[in-house]
Order: sequence, then C-alpha cells, then structure tokens
Amino acid sequence: MAVPGIGALAPDFNLPRDGGGRVSLSDYHGRPLVLFFYPKDDTTGCTAESLAFTALAPAFEAAGAAVIGMSPDSAACHDKFIRKHRLSVALASDEDKTTLQAYGVWKEKSMYGRNFMGVERTTFLIRQDGTIATIWQKVKVQGHAETVLEAVRNLAA
Repeated sequence: MAVPGIGALAPDFNLPRDGGGRVSLSDYHGRPLVLFFYPKDDTTGCTAESLAFTALAPAFEAAGAAVIGMSPDSAACHDKFIRKHRLSVALASDEDKTTLQAYGVWKEKSMYGRNFMGVERTTFLIRQDGTIATIWQKVKVQGHAETVLEAVRNLAA
C-alpha cells in the first residue's frame, strides 16, 4: 500500500505493546502523536533511534506529544529491548504487518544484492485530530528525533 498523504486521516490500529498491554491510535486523540516505524529491535540503527527518542521523551511530553515506536517484532522482544537499553518510549508490535502495510512502510528492500520485504524507517507526526501533519521517509537516524521534536513544537505554536 502507498504511504497515506499529509492531511489524510492516520490509519487506526490496536496492537500489543511492551509491558503486556495494548495501544491504539484512539488512545492519543486530542494530543499529537509521533509514530516511528523501525525495522528490528536491538540493531544498531534502530537502537540509536529508540535511544534518541527516549533521551528527548521529557521534551516531547512537555510539548504535549506522545511517542510510539513500531516494528514487526513481538511484544516480548520489545520488552527485552526496553530492558536492555532502558528505553522509555512505548513500542507497539505488528507481527502480522497489517498496520505497517496500512502506513505504507512494509516495502521491498535490497541489501547486498538480495531483495526482501522489510520496514522502511519512517516517522509520522499525527495531529490531535488524527490527521497526518508531517511524514519523514527513509529516515537517517542522526539528528532525526531532534527534527521531529522541532516539528512537534511548531505544530503546537
């Protein structure tokens, strides 16, 4: 599926999350939500990205926004990832890839001449009303969380 556009209603989801609970888009109605999609727990880039969002979690909270990471890893895998790196962001598990597909981030990728399906690192900033404000595709981790925080602050201004 294609990535939904700016101004479109963000696709709803209700998924298992770290800690044994569930998380849905509707849980965040009335406040901005940063939804970052990443390929795999405990890999170099994904760990760096999750640590960057964790480091800025108080600033996102002060700006009124929530942050959720999502990957196809299991909730149990997320629990280990969070414990190992002391992450404070919520992590949603989309093992059947329905939400990843709805957001258009489950794509054919290529590495070392091998094609495979995987998550394209993408972040969505979703407004209080559930519409998409900003999309960052093919994210480079360095400085990304700071860029997203700036966008959240500008959304609130």
